[in-house]
Amino acid sequence: MLSSKPREILHSKRGNLQYLEHCRVLVKGGRVHFLKAAKGSSENEYWNIPIANTYAVLLGTGTSITQRAVRMLCEAGVMIGFCGGDGTPLLAGTDIEWLGPQSEYRPTEYVQAWMAFWFEESIRLQVAKLFLQRRIEFLTTVWKKDELISGCGIAVEAYELTVQLARHDSAIGSADSVDKLLAAEGRLTKALYKHAANATNQSDFVRDPNLTDAANRFLSHGNYLAYGGAACCLWCLGIPHGFAVLHGKTRRGALVFDVADLIKDAIVLPYAFISACDGLSEQEFRDRCSEAFVRHRALDRMFDVVKEAVDFGHARYGSLESDEPSSSGSAE
Repeated sequence: MLSSKPREILHSKRGNLQYLEHCRVLVKGGRVHFLKAAKGSSENEYWNIPIANTYAVLLGTGTSITQRAVRMLCEAGVMIGFCGGDGTPLLAGTDIEWLGPQSEYRPTEYVQAWMAFWFEESIRLQVAKLFLQRRIEFLTTVWKKDELISGCGIAVEAYELTVQLARHDSAIGSADSVDKLLAAEGRLTKALYKHAANATNQSDFVRDPNLTDAANRFLSHGNYLAYGGAACCLWCLGIPHGFAVLHGKTRRGALVFDVADLIKDAIVLPYAFISACDGLSEQEFRDRCSEAFVRHRALDRMFDVVKEAVDFGHARYGSLESDEPSSSGSAE
């Protein structure tokens, strides 16, 4: 006999990130829908939200949600965030402004392994270096095979960028503190902005989240889409958002930022500049960016790297323990 319960898709394989505005989210006929007034009519239209294949729902301006809808979304493991127009900024929730489903049956091995090494500063630094290395590896892979990116001239093989990447790799290897890693990260990010801006004829670009030009708006918008995936990844693995390896000194829930950074430069950054050059709307940019997340398996990437970091850090902690002299022995 077939079960009436929808088949759940692994979070790392889910393909939908929903942004809703000017609507009401409710349960109708045993499914979660959002209700909107039909254009040119007084009638309302219902649209189904495929909760089994959705990892996050952003509720924008003019939205409301029923308790029953929240319950069904949480049962399906969907992250919920309340936000401003066009997905930014996030306004309310827990940790990094996300409402996580309440579940006591998530895996414990990841958080236990993470916490075992996290309090060792030297190992935490090594894990931070691993994150930065995997971040650049993903950028290189995506920029080489994504036709939209390469077609706009944002080439990872460009001489000035290869020089910056080589310097960044050297800086990561020689860094002996998180502050030095953050400084290296900042230099590379500026270089990436400059490279993408020049390739899309926006050489006067200045990164400022408070500015209203299309590139800045799309960067902020796309970053929050990445934060949704990162929050979903960490919630599934049961790792608290506050135990970051890079941004923890200045950001609440900073591990979400660390994980989101694994994919932001590779996808959000070039797509923001290209979409601004193409004159896309916020909706068109969001659709383009979300499609790229699925095509390049961005969620998979975040899950894989976090799991790798858990194994890496735990192994380093184990070797550190084995090197310590035993405190047991007979007294003379």
